[in-house]
Amino acid sequence: MKRFLNTLFVTTPETYLSKDGECVCIHREGEVKNKLPIHNLGGMVLFGQISCSPFLLGHCAENGVTVTWLTEYGRFLASMHGPTSGNVLLRRAQYRLADDPAASARLARAFCIGKIYNCRTILRRSARERPDAELDAACLRLSYCLERLEGDIPLDMARGIEGEAANVYFGVFGKLILNPDFPFTGRNRRPPRDAVNCLLSFLYTLLAHDVRSALEGVGLDPAVGFLHRDRPGRPSLALDLMEEFRPYLVDRLVCTLINKGQIKARDFAYTESGAVLMKDDARKEVLKLWQERKREEILHPYLNERLPVGLL
Repeated sequence: MKRFLNTLFVTTPETYLSKDGECVCIHREGEVKNKLPIHNLGGMVLFGQISCSPFLLGHCAENGVTVTWLTEYGRFLASMHGPTSGNVLLRRAQYRLADDPAASARLARAFCIGKIYNCRTILRRSARERPDAELDAACLRLSYCLERLEGDIPLDMARGIEGEAANVYFGVFGKLILNPDFPFTGRNRRPPRDAVNCLLSFLYTLLAHDVRSALEGVGLDPAVGFLHRDRPGRPSLALDLMEEFRPYLVDRLVCTLINKGQIKARDFAYTESGAVLMKDDARKEVLKLWQERKREEILHPYLNERLPVGLL
């Protein structure tokens, strides 16, 4: 079993990161603020104007530490990793499967089933606590989507069912938000136009970093997927594997943050263009709670071992 490694999030502008022996050295205002052993890190996520020495980036590459750059507000900019792990035969097998319509459809169907099943579980849990006819109806429609994914179906049909299920799920997702200060009328992004979508998009970006790093760590190509079409710069396989984790890891956490009052409406800024941005203090709190969520332990259904959620 692999160890669950931490992710270093750097959010303070004008921070400089350098290498000091086997440590990441964090500089601010001309002073060393902290040192972290690189062997404890699985990745680094840098927000905004953060600089790194080339020696540190080389050391990260040698030690399999993925570095991801985001804008100050969490939009993906770039990612860096070291030499490809694994062996070429694994990647050749992946490419052959991606070129095979029947194999791609089978894998895409599996990703869709995992996602829709977990979406239905989230809605059912809420319906048990607060009975609601619309939630019950949505669960039935998601069950029907799962039935239609049984057996061999074409890839385009699997994609269509996934899109239908997403519309059903986000059509009632607002009922899971109990705080009236956080209205939600549907999924929107680029840019998000309400605080709930701002939180969802931000945490989906962090999840994408973790999944992409995991794929690179075992030698799979994150760019070659099955459910998501190939597009230059898009980590399609990472997006495929993210699907079943979105409701379980991100959506549940967003509901908890809002319903428990850990995030307030005043933690967001609204621009003239209609975009909603998370303020700096709130972003730091969300990052802390995201790490805590990944440290929670579950009993793995196949390995029959307890392990942190972040290792999944």
